[in-house]
Amino acid sequence: MGQTLVEKIISEHSGKKVHAGELVISKVDVSAVQDGTGPLTVQEFKKLGLKQLKNPKRAILFIDHASPSPRKELSNTHIILREFAKEYGAILSDTGAGVCHQRLVESFVNPCEILVGADSHTCTSGALGAFATGMGSTDIAVAMALGKTWLKVPATYKIVVNGSFKKGVCSKDLMLHLIGMIGADGATYKALEFTGDTIENMPMSERFTLANMAVEAGAKCGLFIADKKTREYLKEHGREDKFRQLLPDFDAEYERIIEINAEDVPFTISCPHTVDNTKSIVELGQIKVNQVYVGTCTNGRIEDLRVVAEILKDNNVHSDVRMLICPASKDIYLKALKEGLIDIFVKANASVLPPGCGPCVGVHAGILGDGEVCLSTQNRNFQGRMGNTKGFIYLASPYVAGYTAIRGYISAE
Repeated sequence: MGQTLVEKIISEHSGKKVHAGELVISKVDVSAVQDGTGPLTVQEFKKLGLKQLKNPKRAILFIDHASPSPRKELSNTHIILREFAKEYGAILSDTGAGVCHQRLVESFVNPCEILVGADSHTCTSGALGAFATGMGSTDIAVAMALGKTWLKVPATYKIVVNGSFKKGVCSKDLMLHLIGMIGADGATYKALEFTGDTIENMPMSERFTLANMAVEAGAKCGLFIADKKTREYLKEHGREDKFRQLLPDFDAEYERIIEINAEDVPFTISCPHTVDNTKSIVELGQIKVNQVYVGTCTNGRIEDLRVVAEILKDNNVHSDVRMLICPASKDIYLKALKEGLIDIFVKANASVLPPGCGPCVGVHAGILGDGEVCLSTQNRNFQGRMGNTKGFIYLASPYVAGYTAIRGYISAE
């Protein structure tokens, strides 16, 4: 019996040929935490009584969720991470460097590797052809200490997408469409393997969006075959020598195959308060908004900012709308500055935030008032996600976010 992509990657790391359902002990290439989960990881690591990390140069601590810190309690947790990095030689990605998931694909993760992170959206790196998954803080402490972890090999859903999107439709619409089809728990503990000519033609930025939101369907990971676009991305970030390609076997066993025609994917909106509560923009009707947020590990890349800037150019944000824009990393921020995108945003009366998670997690910057509505490019719209249980979050693409900001209601034109 042949193997899926995830089975091949885990086989290489566990030293034997494995298939879905097996429990294995696997080597770990990269481990990561952020400032919300990291302090507990540090605490659990120290309980182990070990004097060093297994691979300190590939153990990364990110300060991104409260970046910069909005209050002293969070500032104190940041101190814990900074001191741990110095003491044990781990890598620290400090305030302003960007969201952990974007930084990981930019600088740390390579095809065919295994990344474990104490954050559910660690699966973003699967777009590079890696097995990347979120785990608990204690699990990451063990991975940092021993360079290995245990896991069950996930069964795979093969997501086959062919054809071309309609104008303005993108991978965010595709992923929301898919989650609406199968449900928020429709792929629990499965691997989503994306393929088809739509995927092959898709830029890396859009692949990252798909991989990032795999967990919103309950998936363990979302991953892609590394190809020439992957190689180009690695080259751009100074590690073309790390390119590798693994292919699933022709007779690999998939638990489910889902076929989607890209032309059939509409502008898709996720309505409060669950990601799988989706509607096409036509079904939605006219929903007025108080805030539009563009950014996060889902859609805060330079390609996303370009889409929004093209819409906002020579326009103004609606007088009843606050628009917040947050580049996902320092590198993206610098590119946006160089390309004049920041000028466009500011002249359109949008507010530009420093690289990081921003309002998405509801800790600071853009918390909603009672009854307020936000259209966001983030990945979750759970009740209270943006800091107020009385707020309402709709999820959409950067394209929809741009038009919504100038219209004052959710719109794609």
